[in-house]
Amino acid sequence: MPTEVILPKVDMDMTHGTLAVWHVAEGESVTRGAPLFDIETDKAAMEVESPATGTLYHITAQPGDKVPVGSVVAYIYAPDVTVGPRPDAPVATQGPGPEALRQDAAAAPGMAAALEAEAGVRATPAARAAARTAGLDLAEIPGTGPRGRVQRGDVAAALDHAPDQPIPAVPPAAWIAQPGPLHINTRTGTGLPLVLIHGFTADSQGWAPLEKALGPGRPLIRIDLPGHGRSPRRRVRSFADLARMMTEAFDLATRDHDRVDLLGHSLGGALALAIADIRPRRVASLCLLAPAGMGPEIDAATLTGITRASRAESLAPWLRRLTATPDGISDDYARAAMKQRGDPMLRACQADMAGVLFPDGVQPFDLRPALARTQAPVSLVWGRSDHILPWRQALGVAGDYALHLLPDAGHVPQIECPERVARILSRHLASASTAPGHDNQG
Repeated sequence: MPTEVILPKVDMDMTHGTLAVWHVAEGESVTRGAPLFDIETDKAAMEVESPATGTLYHITAQPGDKVPVGSVVAYIYAPDVTVGPRPDAPVATQGPGPEALRQDAAAAPGMAAALEAEAGVRATPAARAAARTAGLDLAEIPGTGPRGRVQRGDVAAALDHAPDQPIPAVPPAAWIAQPGPLHINTRTGTGLPLVLIHGFTADSQGWAPLEKALGPGRPLIRIDLPGHGRSPRRRVRSFADLARMMTEAFDLATRDHDRVDLLGHSLGGALALAIADIRPRRVASLCLLAPAGMGPEIDAATLTGITRASRAESLAPWLRRLTATPDGISDDYARAAMKQRGDPMLRACQADMAGVLFPDGVQPFDLRPALARTQAPVSLVWGRSDHILPWRQALGVAGDYALHLLPDAGHVPQIECPERVARILSRHLASASTAPGHDNQG
């Protein structure tokens, strides 16, 4: 029997969803877990993965169709299954046809044409949302994803090529929460895996300079914070709420390993410490780069400036606060960073998160007791020219840990001096591997 492709439920109140686009045409092969189609509701948009490997047949819903939750929208036939007549399936409720679109166009000129064009374009849900907010036509944006799929970065690039058109700002309440697990990606290797958790407004790609300096041998597990990188946007109610989300992702990412080493930067450092406190038997060692949660002081103006910036020109001055000297961030780096931040909903989500985690410009969560409780080997690495989190916060922490102060580094030593950080981290991991209870095998 063929595998049924079901329209899933995105949120608790959802009864129907609009099929936005198919990523696989009828008669084409698909692999289990690969993107199959996108659905949209009034609250969210999401990508649906293929439930099986085989060939797609008997599509019952087309782009623009409003489909009841649980409806069968297609079938996937395994290579050894004969394709026969379409099995019975619920019929999708048809969305507006060409005549309705023409009537809509009379009331809103250009909208019908945009909807008709968008329906046939391969694009991620984030790219569709960003393009609509920016008033861009998806059909005119070159896609760099698989099979020409338009991604969020492509929309940002299109905006970047139109200097007269700033990326529109979105009020903090305007962003839409998304379902799904946090994004996890891995690198294979030998030995105990190293789990990496990035900082606020960054993503897993920010580890690239350090990874290069470390070399290819060690397995890596990278987790994107909610509303960052490729993770879905989520509403965060408190640091404890965020720590719960990250612990769930940690459990999922490390389910095949008894113990792992853990590395976190800034907010990711605070979360890494929280995970080590919640899952002490799972963490073999802990390395924290300029971790949050060691004291109340934080440069809230820089965090606000980064989340609000809608152009590379306004983003660059705030990014330069992250390094020891202003020349640590080039204009090209700022433009590349702005392309990653082109989605106004992403920026609005992060602005809301900053307001929750750092109310009135302070750090209300205190991770110093957790550090004092940590039994695993701990190393703290801090730049003496850190403008975001003062390195002296490390001096008020009780517990047994190694402290490395880097004289010519700011808040992002993994980018400013990755080779030096890699040497410190390598020595830390080598020393931790000889500690009682440390498992050298992944």
